[in-house]
Amino acid sequence: MVEGVVDTARYPLDAPGSPAWRALVDRVRGDLGRAGCSVLADFVDPSVHGTLRREGDEIAPWAHDEVEVVNAYNIAPDAPLPADHPGRIPLERGNGFVARDRIPADFVIHRLYTSPLVQRFVAACLGLPAVHPLADPLAGLCLNVIPPGRAHPWHFDTNEFSVSILTRPAQEGGVFEYCPNIRSAGAENLADVRDVLTGRADPLVRRLTLRPGDLQLFTGRFSLHRVTTVRGPTARHTAILAYSERPGVVGSIARTQQLFGRVLPEHRAAERHRVRGDRLLD
Repeated sequence: MVEGVVDTARYPLDAPGSPAWRALVDRVRGDLGRAGCSVLADFVDPSVHGTLRREGDEIAPWAHDEVEVVNAYNIAPDAPLPADHPGRIPLERGNGFVARDRIPADFVIHRLYTSPLVQRFVAACLGLPAVHPLADPLAGLCLNVIPPGRAHPWHFDTNEFSVSILTRPAQEGGVFEYCPNIRSAGAENLADVRDVLTGRADPLVRRLTLRPGDLQLFTGRFSLHRVTTVRGPTARHTAILAYSERPGVVGSIARTQQLFGRVLPEHRAAERHRVRGDRLLD
């Protein structure tokens, strides 16, 4: 699954447990511990970058890209919150998502997502015994499409961690910005979140310039993050590979409807048995 796609000379996913593999895992763990983020440049071999871009261009028209007013917690804008709560700050979300059922199984990002070698590597980097592809038929793997003039505003992820691959950069703008570990499972840290959303806490914000083929591992559950407005004639595309510590995970009805504009029977069935992993607002 990784041969001919991943640059295994730099990133030996095909040799799990080897000294080079363990050194790479240690490097990523160190990055995550220090900054909540690790980027492996040219993880996808440069010879495959053109294929990544062409495949993304092919499926991008399937993106559900309804522009809407949201907040950083992805809860209802009229939720009953205190007047100074950062969840009351409106943000415009202009990106769209291509769902997994629109991504052919032979596409590079789909092959990587389902690769046992990629899953074993991700689990080791996160210090987990295993990670599992989501059982969600829409959200397990998706392509994040940000058209020119639009942005993916400040938000927290539902999952504790995320794995993504940039497949097409913006000509201008489209910068990934994040605030590492601005909150924890036991503390929302509302004051700092509010300062970031209102532009008063720039020292908390880090910025990354990502390139096609870069793999990013990120603790998005606890790190506020966004992609700035895309400028120029072309959209920015990022593949999001969603895994979970436990098998069988399916997204909520509300979140699925928001991101993909539709829900399936699997989402309705899962809603009856949903269990939260923490008490954070989102």
